[in-house]
Amino acid sequence: MIGRLCVIGVGLMGGSLALALRRAAYVEEIVGCSRDSSHLDQALSKGIIDRAEIEIAAAVKGADVIVLAVPLGAVREVLEHLKDHVAESAVITDVGSAKASVIDDLLAVYGEIPENVVPGHPIAGNEKCGVAAAIPDLFHQRRVIITPLKHTSTHAVEVVSRMWSAAGAMVETMDVEHHDKVLAATSHLPHMLAFSLVDTLARLEDEDEIFRYAAGGFRDFTRIASSDPVMWRDICIANRAALLEMLERFMSDLAVLTQAVADSDKQLLLDIFRRAKASRDEFCH
Repeated sequence: MIGRLCVIGVGLMGGSLALALRRAAYVEEIVGCSRDSSHLDQALSKGIIDRAEIEIAAAVKGADVIVLAVPLGAVREVLEHLKDHVAESAVITDVGSAKASVIDDLLAVYGEIPENVVPGHPIAGNEKCGVAAAIPDLFHQRRVIITPLKHTSTHAVEVVSRMWSAAGAMVETMDVEHHDKVLAATSHLPHMLAFSLVDTLARLEDEDEIFRYAAGGFRDFTRIASSDPVMWRDICIANRAALLEMLERFMSDLAVLTQAVADSDKQLLLDIFRRAKASRDEFCH
């Protein structure tokens, strides 16, 4: 059980984790920290946190576990503010969608990777954002990937693993580089495609008519384009190497598809569609 949990960034991810741990009676006190006092007021009113702090130094004081639930672009600044105020026994983790950038931020601030830091990434979420979207079931039966380094404390890994398990998640361990490549393919690329498609259609002359007659397929495919733009901007920059590799791979395949349409190549189109359907059906099953 966690005595005092400090959640820096009380939004969808941080708020949902706090709610899940509170429901599991796995934490005694939850301290929320945010630059926006209105977010903290809302988190207090919803019973997500017990105490609110604007200043990071005050928020992390006496904390047993500290969760960084901020956009990747803000991680380094947060680390700089908490560096000299964290108890030696405290365990630090995060929820960022790219892990190499978090390692870089830790090196920039600490000069090394502290053994009490366990980078993590819950494979959960939705297109909603903010503390109002927080729900206790967000991580139920979802995977959480942790990416500890060779010198990471075994105790710290156990603390973070047990915390996520208490929140209902299934915890897996992965290498940092491999994590970023996998997520570039399975999460970051799909978001780029959804954002790009909606932006393309929105800039057409007959935009209103296009969206008026959009069917369920369009709604399903583009749902994630309603995600937080700031968060996804940061993810693009943080994981740009792996994401660029996947974008180039996709553009190459899209060129093949484009040519198949231009050539009226029925067989190639059928092969691509059948292969995609079989893979999608297997994934859903």
